Parts: sequence; C-alpha cells; structure tokens
Amino acid sequence: MRDRRAKRARILLVEDNRVNRLLLARHVELLGHQVEAVEDGLAALERVQQEPFDLLLVDIHMPGMDGFELLERLRASPELSELPVIVTSAVEGLDSVVRCIELGAEDYLHKPVNLVLLKARINASLERKRLRDQQRELVRRFATREVAAELEAEGFALGGRKVQATVMFCDIRGFTTLVESQPPEEIIELLNTYYTLMFAAINGHGGVVNQMIGDGLMAVFGAPQKLELPGRCAVMAAAEMIEMVAQFSEEQRTAGRPEVCIGVGIASGDVVAGYTGTRQRATYTCIGDAVNVAARLEAHTKVSGHAVLFDASTREQLGDSLPSEPLGPVQLKGKTATVDVFGLSLT
Repeated sequence: MRDRRAKRARILLVEDNRVNRLLLARHVELLGHQVEAVEDGLAALERVQQEPFDLLLVDIHMPGMDGFELLERLRASPELSELPVIVTSAVEGLDSVVRCIELGAEDYLHKPVNLVLLKARINASLERKRLRDQQRELVRRFATREVAAELEAEGFALGGRKVQATVMFCDIRGFTTLVESQPPEEIIELLNTYYTLMFAAINGHGGVVNQMIGDGLMAVFGAPQKLELPGRCAVMAAAEMIEMVAQFSEEQRTAGRPEVCIGVGIASGDVVAGYTGTRQRATYTCIGDAVNVAARLEAHTKVSGHAVLFDASTREQLGDSLPSEPLGPVQLKGKTATVDVFGLSLT
C-alpha cells in the first residue's frame, strides 16, 4: 500500500533498455506516481527544460549523452540544479557511485533494482525535495527576489561587500495623526495598498526593499544586483512613487477617506551590503554614509517643500533625464559638514 504521506509525483525515467524501461516504469506507477520514459540523456534534458518534474531515475550507460553527462548538465543549470536524481545502474564498483554522488545524484541503486528499496529511496528523495521547496518558498516570501536569488547562488554568510549603490528612504507624512483618526483595520489596508504601489515602482527600476518599519521603508539600488546608474534608477522610481500616490490619494478623496502624501530621500556612494545580525536571525542591509544621508534627506522633505530630495552624487547620474532644482548646502542633523541638496521638480 502506498505511503499516504507521499504525494503523486511526476517522475522521468531515463533508460535505454526497452525491457528495463517498461518494467521499471510499471513498478513506479504502482507506487502511485506519474511516469514518463525517454531513451537517453539528451531527450531527458530536453524534457526537463520543457516541463517540471519532481524526480529523475537515470541509467548510467546510454548511447549519446550518458548518465554522467546528464548529471553534469543538470547541475550546471541554475533552473535544474536542485532537481533530484536517483541513479539506477548495473555498473559495479565504488568509483561510479562516488562520481554520481559528487555530480549531485541523490542516491544510487544497483540493478536489478530491489523494489522495496526503490520505493523507500523515491519517497525519501521526494520528501527532501518537498522540504527544500518549502524552505525556498519561505525565503522568497520574507526576502526580496534578488536577495533570495543571491542566497540560492552564494549561500548565507554574515558580513558584506563594498559596492557603489544608492539608498532610498520613504515614509508617509502625518502617519501618527492618521493612525489616531482611523480604525486599525483601515490603517492595515491602507499600508498594504501603499506598500503594493511602492514595491511596484522600486522593483520596476531595479531596486530592492530591504526594510519596512510601520509606514517607512528603506530600499537599495545597486545591491545585491549591480546597476549602471543606481542613482538615476532611484530617482525615476521616486517620481513614479509620487505619481502613483497622487492617483491613490485622489481615489481616497473620492471615497471620503484620508489622503496620503510621502517624502523620499535618496543618496549615493560607497556602502557595505550584506547580512547583519546572527546566524539565527539576520537581515540583508547596507551600511555607509549614504544610508545616513538618505535618511536625513527624507526627514528634511518635511520642511523643504519638495517631496523628493537627493544629494549631489545622485544628481550627477541624472543627466537631463529628470528636472531637478538645487537647494544649496544644507546642514543635516548628525552631519558635521553640509550636504548639497537637490529637489526633484514635479509638474
């Protein structure tokens, strides 16, 4: 009787011997799984590139592309490297087993395959895949797509690397007063809508939102993925954010609900981007003077008359793509030297 915990899976059987292929496919189908069979490694590679499979059962010695080469090709592909493979082979000797495992195979079964052992190995491989899929989904849910991709490619390590990047801070003006005047469930709905709009603009221009605190957010442009002109990307995202918030506020006004205004501060420079915290709890962030300047510029929007402010390093990246207004040197809180500040001219 099939283990109730094992869900029906799509399994690709790669076997050049027709009799072995038919018999092994029948045994796997009796375990409750859906089986598709191909005769060689090249056909298998084409199928897994076309459709998703949960597991591969692969023979070693086949004409054309053999099992070793198929394993190599799978592990070289970012999209297929996590696909579990169980090798089934009549080849004796520890060397073949070791080579398959080193190439990423989950397991190795000698032919003729013991059916009880086959069932156990298939169920174990599918369970490991399920756990890996759950882990990946959790990472993608609580981290941005870019951070999740870097984790999958590089693994986790505390620390960071020095990069040229642009930092953005944004928050809702008068949020404390807004919270006092509205029911909590309406505030949550407003925040969810606000973040949906902000994420769309920031992600659309290559930025990564790495912190959300109440109504405020911090975003980074140029890390973990490099951008040629992160400052330009950040200001373009800010312009889109202002435009979308204005449209949203119009809808709020029409519905008799509170309007929303935001302030955005942007600064560019050298930062160290990476993971900070402990191995039990860490976050992806960046450290550097640009972070402090961006935060202070966001606060300064409350008195400057401009919704978007940025520093000279960011202004240098704009060229003529967006109109800006020089506001002169400003003594920002916590800074020993003045900062040349520019405001985005919005029509």
